[in-house]
Amino acid sequence: MTNNTTLTYQSSLIGSKTRARDSCESGLCPICIADCPVFCEVSKAALRGRETLYPQREYYGNSTAGSPKDFGVSYGDFQIQFEVRGAQGIKPDEDLVIFPNVDLNCYWGNILQKYPFVIAGLGSTYVAKRNWEGLAKGAALAGISITVGENVVGMDPKAQFANHSVYPQVISTEDMKSRITTYREYWDGIHGDIIVQKNVEDSRLGVFDYVSSTLEVDSLELKFGQGAKAIGGEVRLESLEKAQLLHNRGYLVIPDPTDPLVIDQWKTGLIPDFERHSRVGLSSTEEILEEIDDLKATGAKNIFIKTGAYRPAATAWILRLGLEAKVDGMTFDGAGGGTGMSPVSMMNEGSIPTPYLEALVVGCLDMIKKSHPSINIPIIAIAGGFANETQMFKALAMGAPYVKCIAMARAPLTAAMKAKYVGNAIKSNDVTPGMLKSLGFPREKNPLTLSLSEAFVEYDKLTRATGHEDIPPAAVGVYTYFASKLGTGMKQLLAGVRKFNLELIARDDIAYLSQRAGEVCKKWNIGINSQESVDFEAVKTEIYSGNYQL
Repeated sequence: MTNNTTLTYQSSLIGSKTRARDSCESGLCPICIADCPVFCEVSKAALRGRETLYPQREYYGNSTAGSPKDFGVSYGDFQIQFEVRGAQGIKPDEDLVIFPNVDLNCYWGNILQKYPFVIAGLGSTYVAKRNWEGLAKGAALAGISITVGENVVGMDPKAQFANHSVYPQVISTEDMKSRITTYREYWDGIHGDIIVQKNVEDSRLGVFDYVSSTLEVDSLELKFGQGAKAIGGEVRLESLEKAQLLHNRGYLVIPDPTDPLVIDQWKTGLIPDFERHSRVGLSSTEEILEEIDDLKATGAKNIFIKTGAYRPAATAWILRLGLEAKVDGMTFDGAGGGTGMSPVSMMNEGSIPTPYLEALVVGCLDMIKKSHPSINIPIIAIAGGFANETQMFKALAMGAPYVKCIAMARAPLTAAMKAKYVGNAIKSNDVTPGMLKSLGFPREKNPLTLSLSEAFVEYDKLTRATGHEDIPPAAVGVYTYFASKLGTGMKQLLAGVRKFNLELIARDDIAYLSQRAGEVCKKWNIGINSQESVDFEAVKTEIYSGNYQL
């Protein structure tokens, strides 16, 4: 059975199935019968309409979503090339050449970080807001940056605005203030930073002016879409009052919450929720460059651009804008996952998959650097489906020397959600035998209890080091994921290639395995070889230079 057939047979994203296992690419059974008790995509759409464009609505606010599609090339199509000789970036002493001594410090823009990871824009989706404490505090403890995503101000029911000649301008917002102060509670003031992102709606509301002047935020990010979708951000609204509030603030809300018929349907329970959509935006080269110049004039220390989802020529245009404007960092987000309500069809069938996107970006930068050798390249981050250290190592190697950071959203959200779940289970004495087994404890453990110190391997060390005894379990989980798992894993891989400084990672530290991966690398001329051709000449030199006389 092909991958596409598997996808059409059952879609866990929208909660549809087909009766027959040999379903067509259309998602229909070869024979469709009138009294079928199973809801395929078409039959479910006949009843629920636009709801079937998105991941299952019943999980909204407590889930993330990603595409199950095989895009033809993944970072698994590349292999790391380990070394057994010497050591770079460290004194050649056997007592020092150990993986814990690998230096993972890096910069995101002008921000010093302990690890090459960034939590990408998490905005107005409920899953981001409900898990923000764990994400923000965990990021601060790990010494990495986190970005407040789009529409946070516009979604805040307590936000206050002043009248303006064109659009109302924000003068107070509890949600934005809370997100920033939450990060800074455990922030050491040196490693990482809180970054605020904006889209079209945020521009109209004056979000950058507010966070810069009132909340002392000096790291700002302009957003041009994401890898999961090319249209504006979307969320579900659980109340008529919230829907009407956002409608009055200028958002597109579906169905229209001011329509008397819709109001009646809501009151009788016929409408489960409302959709809020953002505008896609229209910007010219001149407008963007002028805006970035204005931001620099206000004293911003870091200006970032985040983009994804667009065709190669558009991606090259945004890359050119970033270099012309001399921004400090750019994030390129590949297909295909989202943190809330991205259309399933867009996640599966649109956007440039991450390895293809990175090869495109690196190829473009090589061309620019070749024609303008003295140009300053902003730090590049790659996003789109990253969850483990091997993917990250390969992406950093493919993108060397431009790609310095990996941006993530879904993986740290998973860490936060699961850690919070376990913390609540411990607090309420709802620990199960299955949970104990998964964490490495025997099922027969008696009594059936678990402490935070037992569940979280870094808990005691973290509380002692910080002096905080009340770190939320979700924050401990996010910290442990970044610092203990990814951090240690990255150090081991770098030690494996005998490079003890992150800056030393290079493209020849990986090789491609598949023909398709090779075609991608060759198309953009990024200098990554096939596994069978790596060191070919060096192998011959080693062999022929040997003294084989007995």
